[in-house]
Amino acid sequence: MTASAKACGEALAFAAGNTAGAQVRQVPITQVDVAAIRASTGLSQSQFARLIGVAKGTLLNWEQGRRRPTGPAQALLAIIAKRPSLVDELLQ
Repeated sequence: MTASAKACGEALAFAAGNTAGAQVRQVPITQVDVAAIRASTGLSQSQFARLIGVAKGTLLNWEQGRRRPTGPAQALLAIIAKRPSLVDELLQ
């Protein structure tokens, strides 16, 4: 059995509630300043929203503090915050 097949089996077992022997790692992702991140890319709100796959209204809510990005969006923004050049390299 390959390592990836074993990992998939373990993930499915964990999702089904079989947590015996499971090693769970949580990676903390800090809150991000969405407006500053977008500004560092030099993109407009419409362009940035389209590139990261969210509605412009969602981006506006994040920038104005009415809502906060979570999950994959928060992780993507944290990555862009560290390397704004990734937007040009990977997303455009």
